Amino acid sequence: MTQTSKAPVTVGEELPPFVRETGLENWNRYAAVNDEFVPIHMDDEAGQAAGYPSAFGMGNLQWSYLHNLVRDWLDGRGRIVRISCQFRGPNLKGQTVTARGVVDAVNDDGTVDLTIWTEDQNGGKLAPGRATVVFG
Repeated sequence: MTQTSKAPVTVGEELPPFVRETGLENWNRYAAVNDEFVPIHMDDEAGQAAGYPSAFGMGNLQWSYLHNLVRDWLDGRGRIVRISCQFRGPNLKGQTVTARGVVDAVNDDGTVDLTIWTEDQNGGKLAPGRATVVFG
């Protein structure tokens, strides 16, 4: 039996962006919570030795920005069924990282599919991904 979706959203709806100015202060707090004091995330010379212009942020911090984007948009109206991303670009010191999303599909089974991503201040995609949520 097919269930008709009662999701209170429409295809094409954009999620309100989740924005963070990033740098050592953010990375240090994230590292403290996750015990992730890795030199490439704290020291410019280590980041340069790894082929980047400076130290750079943790990939999982971008993932957490995406999670916050979806969770904030849901605002207690539902839950995240699955979420994923691929790390394509580094979060360098001084960047503004914005997590964005758009509703791709409102499915008959009550789930909603989203395209989500993080981008830098120039619109370059850092971590494209997907999420599925359910309302209710």
